[in-house]
Amino acid sequence: MALIRHHIAGAESGSSERTGVVFDPATGRAQHEVALASTAETDAAIAAAAAALPSWRATSLIKRADVFFRLRQLLVDRADELAAIITSEHGKVLSDAKGEISRGIENVEFAAGLVHLLKGEHSEQVSRGVDVHSVKQPVGVVACVTPFNFPVMVPLWMTASAIACGNTVVLKPSEKDPSASLFLAKLYEEAGLPAGVLNVVQGDKVAVDALLDSPDVRAVSFVGSTPIARSIYERAAANGKRVQALGGAKNHMVVMPDADLDAAADAAVSAAYGSAGERCMAVSVLVAVGDDVADALVAKVADRVAGLTIGAGTDAASEMGPLITGEHRDKVASYVTGAAAEGATVVVDGTAQHFEGDGFFLGVSLVDHVRPGMKVYDDEIFGPVLSVVRVASYDEAVELVNTSPFANGTAVFTRDGGTARQFEFDIEVGMVGVNVPIPVPVGAFSFGGWRSSLFGDSHIYGPESIHFYTRSKVVTSRWPDPSESQISLGFPSNH
Repeated sequence: MALIRHHIAGAESGSSERTGVVFDPATGRAQHEVALASTAETDAAIAAAAAALPSWRATSLIKRADVFFRLRQLLVDRADELAAIITSEHGKVLSDAKGEISRGIENVEFAAGLVHLLKGEHSEQVSRGVDVHSVKQPVGVVACVTPFNFPVMVPLWMTASAIACGNTVVLKPSEKDPSASLFLAKLYEEAGLPAGVLNVVQGDKVAVDALLDSPDVRAVSFVGSTPIARSIYERAAANGKRVQALGGAKNHMVVMPDADLDAAADAAVSAAYGSAGERCMAVSVLVAVGDDVADALVAKVADRVAGLTIGAGTDAASEMGPLITGEHRDKVASYVTGAAAEGATVVVDGTAQHFEGDGFFLGVSLVDHVRPGMKVYDDEIFGPVLSVVRVASYDEAVELVNTSPFANGTAVFTRDGGTARQFEFDIEVGMVGVNVPIPVPVGAFSFGGWRSSLFGDSHIYGPESIHFYTRSKVVTSRWPDPSESQISLGFPSNH
């Protein structure tokens, strides 16, 4: 099997002393080995980024912007090739892989506006003959640790903003689907990015710990599960680093009695089962306001999922592909098999669906009469399982959402503008959709949740990413007339 290695200072490197296996989720067969970086190899990538920093930081904004304009076109031109890489290692269907690339391109387009985004402020004559201006400067070497579920989109969310701001980057992608990160690094360099500005280290906890502990890494951006996000935040912050660590989610979709139930059912199926539910913004809880609404929705969702086509992501007929690993598939299935014992009703049991071959496939599941306190409700399942929680009123729905430890995304389906506006006001969640089931903001806004879905104070991509990847410096200057020299021991005053 071919060995997937690191990309450091513009060249592939890495030994095979420690390796992991990269599977084809559709067949269950091992297709590659991936090098797992040692601390020394990770330190080499950090050193390469540190060496490239002075030159890249001094590169003009216009030349930096040119890289992103060229990168955007390369991503468009080679989207089919990149999507095939995603599908081969992640398993998602090709159309979903192309959608991921498209959303990543949005942040490349945003980063291309860096000349505007990095503008400072200036105040003239704050005191007699004194001016003040501020500038935004890079923080230095940045570590980006990304998840398996979006091997292109999330790296582009992080690296584009970080590099545009003048930083250099060490990217540590998931070892489950590592090839896309190498493809991106080569596209960046083809677009004109100097070697060493973006380095890719394949690996596991050993590499991550080295990044968190290195004094040369000044900021860490992470997306993953809540326990790991919390751990990374605490360790990196203790080492004096700036940190944004995005954690897990349990996204609720509230359906009011006046909603278009057919549209709501279509949205629930798409948002719950797309990409096999392996999305941090997937709808995993359908909150039906009133039993009549719940009964109708359960019937409509069950009817729709009966016709879903599950198969290899390379098959144009497939609407949903496999899960990332056999272990993850079995864990997801355990929530469904355990739901009945907790008092829930398994309306559609995806664990009973049979698939030919050894791929990591799992059918979709629909579980009704779910309540807080059940594992199927409390845990982030990250698979094709949709829970239905029945509530009696709008207020009960809002309380349910606001008391969840996760607060990544939520949505309300209603025809009433007043209800929608009140929901937007009342809800304590970072991203809200109104008749939109997956409210991922466009690139000009920022992505992130509240509570246990985010550790740190900055959301990812968009305007908040510029704040995260830069430090503000304020300069106070005075150019007095040489003939007016004087000495004053008093405290400086702006009068």
